[in-house]
Amino acid sequence: MAKKSKPPFYVTTPIYYVNDVPHIGHAYTTIIADTLARFMKMNGRDVFFLTGTDEHGQKVEKAATAHGVDPRAWADKVVVRFFDLWKALDCEPDFFIRTTMDIHEKGVQKLFKILLDRGDIYKGEYKGWYCVSDENFLTEDVALDKDGTKTCPDCGRKAQVVSEETYFFRLSAYQQKLLDHYRTHPQFVRPQSRMNEVTSFVRGGLKDLSITRTTVKWGVPVPGDPAHTIYVWFDALHNYVTGIGYDRDPALFEKFWPASVHLIGKDILRFHAVFWPAFLMASRLPLPECVFGHGWWMKDEAKMSKSKGNVLDPYVLIRAMGPDPLRYFLLREVPIGLDGNFSHEGFIHRVNSDLANDLGNLVSRALTMIRNYFQGKIPPPAAENPADAEIRKAFEEMKKWAVAQYDSYALNKALEEIWAFITTVNKYLADNAPWKLHKDPALRPRLARVLYQAAASLRGVAALIAPVMPGSAQKMWEFLGESGSVQDVRFDDLAFAGLDIGHILKEPTPLFPRVDLKAFLAEEPGTSKEQPMDEPKTPSVDQNIITYDEFAKLELRVAHVLEAVKVEGAKKLLKLKIDLGTEQRQIVAGVAETYAPEQLVGKKFIVIVNLKPAVIRGVESQGMLLAAVSGDKSAIPFFEADVPTGAKVK
Repeated sequence: MAKKSKPPFYVTTPIYYVNDVPHIGHAYTTIIADTLARFMKMNGRDVFFLTGTDEHGQKVEKAATAHGVDPRAWADKVVVRFFDLWKALDCEPDFFIRTTMDIHEKGVQKLFKILLDRGDIYKGEYKGWYCVSDENFLTEDVALDKDGTKTCPDCGRKAQVVSEETYFFRLSAYQQKLLDHYRTHPQFVRPQSRMNEVTSFVRGGLKDLSITRTTVKWGVPVPGDPAHTIYVWFDALHNYVTGIGYDRDPALFEKFWPASVHLIGKDILRFHAVFWPAFLMASRLPLPECVFGHGWWMKDEAKMSKSKGNVLDPYVLIRAMGPDPLRYFLLREVPIGLDGNFSHEGFIHRVNSDLANDLGNLVSRALTMIRNYFQGKIPPPAAENPADAEIRKAFEEMKKWAVAQYDSYALNKALEEIWAFITTVNKYLADNAPWKLHKDPALRPRLARVLYQAAASLRGVAALIAPVMPGSAQKMWEFLGESGSVQDVRFDDLAFAGLDIGHILKEPTPLFPRVDLKAFLAEEPGTSKEQPMDEPKTPSVDQNIITYDEFAKLELRVAHVLEAVKVEGAKKLLKLKIDLGTEQRQIVAGVAETYAPEQLVGKKFIVIVNLKPAVIRGVESQGMLLAAVSGDKSAIPFFEADVPTGAKVK
C-alpha cells in the first residue's frame, strides 16, 4: 500500500528592518525557521522557507538621510549583512524577499485596490499619537505622560501627534470574525498565553486602521493616488503572499499557501494575529495555520536593544566555534515560547558539557576504538544480548518522541530526548568496557557487538540532530563511512540496523573542542573589557597556604557514576552512587542547578575519598567531588580519556 503523502510546509520569519545591524534576536528567529524547514524535509514534506527585509517607511528614510544616501542605496548596503549572517549560521531560506522588489510592490498594490473596490478601504482623516520607531499609532489606552506627551509602550520612545489625510482599513468590521476564528482554531496563535493576550485585545474593541501616509515618501505608492504611500505594516505583512508567488506564480502559491507557521517575536504579535488575518479575510485569502510568538533573548535580564547597548553580536560566537554550538544553545536552553537570558557562562557550559563531553567524547571514543580494534571497519557483531537490545529499543523510542517534539515545534524537548539517549549510550559503553574486552581474543565477537551498538546509535543521533546542527551532523555521518548528505535521510526510514557491516570509517576529528571561558572572554571583542595585568604578588597569609605534605593527606581517586537522583526537598543537591574500583559509595553533591541527574550517569570525575562522612539533608555523604563554582553554576572536570575507575589522582 502506497504511503499517504504529507502536506507541504511553509515557514516564515518576520522580514527584518534594514535600519540596523542584525543581532542575536534576528538570528534566533531565523535559526528556528531553518531548523523547522530542515526537519520537515527529513520528515518527508515539501518545504518552502521565506525570510527577507522590510525596506520601506519613515525609520529607513531617516536612517538613510543620516548616512547621506538615498533609501534604496541604504537598503542595498544593509541587506548584505543579513545575507552574510544567514550564510554564516548555515540558514538556507528558499527565497529572500525584499519589499523593494517589483514583485512585492505590484502584489501589494493589487491587494490594496481589491480591498478599496470592495469598500474595506476608504478615505478619511486621522489624528493620533504616532511612534516613528515602531511606525505605528498608539492605542487610546496609552496614558499621557506628565509633560502631556505619550511614550510608546513597546520601544520607550516619545510619540508624535500626527494629523493627515489617510486611507482606513475597516478593521472594526472584522472583530467578531476574528473572535470566531480564534474559537474554532485554538492553535492559530501559540503559545496559549499569546492567544489569551490577542483574544483579550480584540474583545476590547477594534477601531478602523489608518493604512496610508502622506508624510512618508519612501514606500509603495497607493494605486491611483500617489500622494499617499502604503503604511509599512500593510506593505510588510503581505510579503508572506508575494514571496510565495501571489499574482506571479499561481502553482507555487496554491501549493504552499496558507503558511504552516509564521514565526515572530512577541512584540509584533498584534500585527500578525489581528491586523494580518483581518487583511486576509478582506482579500478572501485563507489564513495561516499558526502564528507562533516566541520569547525574547535577554541580556542581564533586560531585552536586548541597540539603545541599551546590550545587543549581542552573533559573529563573535560564530568566529570562536562555528554556527552549530550557537544554534544548539539557543534552541536547547528554553522553549521557543518563553524568554531566555543569555550569558556567556551558560553558553560555554552547554558547549563543554553537552557538546564536548557528552556527544563529542562519545564520537571520539567509539569510532577510535573501531579504528584501533577492527582496522577502521564496522565489524560483524555477535548476537544481541538483553543489554544490547535495550540500546536498540531505546533508540527507536527516542526517535519516535524526538520526531514528535520537532513536529510540534518543541525543539528544546526534542534535543532533551536525544541527549538523554546519548547519556544512555555513554553508560552502555562504560558498563561494557570495550577497552577491556579487546584484551581477550575469545571476546572479540562481543567487542564487535558493543562497538556496533555504539556506532549505530551515533548514526541515528547524527540524523536526528541534523536539523539543529547540520554541519556537525554531516561530519558524524562521514566519520561513519556514510555517503551523501545526512539530510537526505527520511525519518520514516531511519532504523537502528541501517548501519552496514564493513563500512570503512574515517578518522574522527574533534567535533566540539572544549572552550575556556576566561580565554574566550579575553580574546573576543565585545564580550569583556580588557583588564590590565597585575604584577605577580607574593601570597599573603590569609590565602591559607599549605605544604605538600598536608596536600598529600588528601586521597583523590577517579569515581565512575552508577546512579544519580535528586535529594528530595533540596534544590541544589544530587545523591550519587559511585564506583571507586574496589568499592561503591554514596556521595551528596551540590550541583543540581547545573547538571540533571541523567547527565552524570556514566561520567568519571575526581572524588576526595578520605573525608569524614557527613550527613546532608538526612543523606549520608561518603566523599566529595571536585568542581569549579561560579555563582549558582558548577563545572565538574570530567575525564575525557578512558581512565581506570579508582585510579589515584596526584
